[in-house]
Amino acid sequence: MKSVIQKSWNIFTSILVVLAVLTAVALVGVRLFGFQVYTVLSGSMEPEYPVGSLIYVKAVDAHDLRVGDDITFRLGGNTVVTHRITEIIPDKEKPQSLWFRTKGLANESEDANPVPDDKILGKPMFVIPYLGYLAYYIQRPPGVYIAVAVGAIVLLLSFLPELFSKEGKGEDDIL
Repeated sequence: MKSVIQKSWNIFTSILVVLAVLTAVALVGVRLFGFQVYTVLSGSMEPEYPVGSLIYVKAVDAHDLRVGDDITFRLGGNTVVTHRITEIIPDKEKPQSLWFRTKGLANESEDANPVPDDKILGKPMFVIPYLGYLAYYIQRPPGVYIAVAVGAIVLLLSFLPELFSKEGKGEDDIL
């Protein structure tokens, strides 16, 4: 009976560790491959990018973009937006520069101001629905504290059976 409980416990803690690692990779690890991760906070691009999704953005050369592509750009300050290109406008003063007129899929009209190419962060490559809620939550208190506590508990749970195990604690193990 004890071995069944211990095996079940080991499976449970292993699943928790795997989930923690997968979450860490989804939130942070993808940056090693050149992706930036953003949480979708508004419904302007629904149903393509639902609210609460994580959107993975890869840097692109502005000259490779076409009408119909989705782009992620800095609107101002810390505001980041993902909208679809509806028109590409060459800059008359700087021929190497481009401006992009954009529109959210769920919006009735185009955005008021075109986006200069130096504000483009990249092009969305894929999206994971709902994971953005978790990412947004654990980036601010009290979510940060809860994430750290859960991590500590998972580590403790994975070592707990060894602490209370009588197996392997013979007299030969004393240094």
